[in-house]
Amino acid sequence: MSAPSTTPSRAQLRLRSIAWALAAGASALLLGLPLGLGAALRAGGCGFFYGLLAFHLQRVDPDDSHLQAGLVGAVCGIHSLALPALSPWPLSTPVAPALAQVAPTVMMELVRAWLPLIGAALVLHGSQALSRAFAARPQAVRRP
Repeated sequence: MSAPSTTPSRAQLRLRSIAWALAAGASALLLGLPLGLGAALRAGGCGFFYGLLAFHLQRVDPDDSHLQAGLVGAVCGIHSLALPALSPWPLSTPVAPALAQVAPTVMMELVRAWLPLIGAALVLHGSQALSRAFAARPQAVRRP
């Protein structure tokens, strides 16, 4: 008699992948709602794709935290491409004063746009860490 296999089937992996994507997308959407419905929907969509990518990255190399952090940065960058122009560049001003005038507005808007995605990544990986911690916790044996 052979021992049961502990590797998940393809169907189980697909369900886990979809669950990660939905969890990250829903987290980003909820965290983005205070910024407005349009921002929340964009964050939710990017969070969904982040969840898909994060699941597969976790399967390939679960110990590479630099790669996971890079994935968060990449998805935040992609999300930034969809943002409208945040502050018009003053054409008649020299570069240094124009940069000083525009940079604070742009940075604050980017931080506000990235917070839902970063929060979704923290929620997703935090929930995974908690589930591993609870699974590894020794179970108490109850005596009759």
